[in-house]
Amino acid sequence: MTETRPLALITGASSGIGLELARQFALHGHDLVVNAEDERLESAAQELRDTGAQVRAVRADLRTSEGRYRLLDALGESTVDVAVLNAGVGQGGAFVDTDLADDQAVIDLNVTATVRLAKTLLRAMVARGTGRLAFTSSIAATLPGPFQPVYNASKSFVQSFAQALAEEVKETGVTVTSFMPGPTETDFFRRADMADDTRMGTMKKDDPAQVAEQAFEAIVKGEKKVVTGSLLTKAQELAGKVVPDGVKAAAHRRMAEPGTGDDKGSDQKG
Repeated sequence: MTETRPLALITGASSGIGLELARQFALHGHDLVVNAEDERLESAAQELRDTGAQVRAVRADLRTSEGRYRLLDALGESTVDVAVLNAGVGQGGAFVDTDLADDQAVIDLNVTATVRLAKTLLRAMVARGTGRLAFTSSIAATLPGPFQPVYNASKSFVQSFAQALAEEVKETGVTVTSFMPGPTETDFFRRADMADDTRMGTMKKDDPAQVAEQAFEAIVKGEKKVVTGSLLTKAQELAGKVVPDGVKAAAHRRMAEPGTGDDKGSDQKG
């Protein structure tokens, strides 16, 4: 990494929102450390190097202690100017039917890894008196999630956690941002076994490049919270502020319950 360019860490950067976020930082003068657990990471890193940025790829599964330590060890004494904790995973299906190990994996990545990495990264930023920490939350954080209960609850945790940290560090020179995409065209629904047989999986989704561009702008401005994506996604989040939880839960069921994928109707998101 060069001494003249700031360094951005992006987790979950092999595809989707994470890759697009890394591209935004690279195009705006940052060198990168990018992380993911899958084999696409190195090709993503090479694509990012084509922007002129120096890019270090750290393949590690953040669901495990070993993977988290591997990433932190790779950072070494580097000054991380911006860290975006974007890696996340979901699991569709009724809670009584899903495998407990899959549910635990959601918690391990979305919650445990987020807390453990944030502890180290934020301490270093506060000690320096400068830095930007960001979290990929979700509009799922704002509503109960039948047939996706652990994921929605994990994002509620991330959202609350991020906003609490933003308040704690507001006088330190460090900013904390949470950004909240809606359903986005990524691998998320395939990995969550929701791609083909749920309305949420088959409907039109937001563009990850648009989500990343809006998130990048919020991070560099030091905004505490932003809803990213299409106007429809932003309208959905606004409506959710006044709709009772029971109504939101019933609506989520109609989108996430297995077997609803052929009934797309007019509820598609743009």
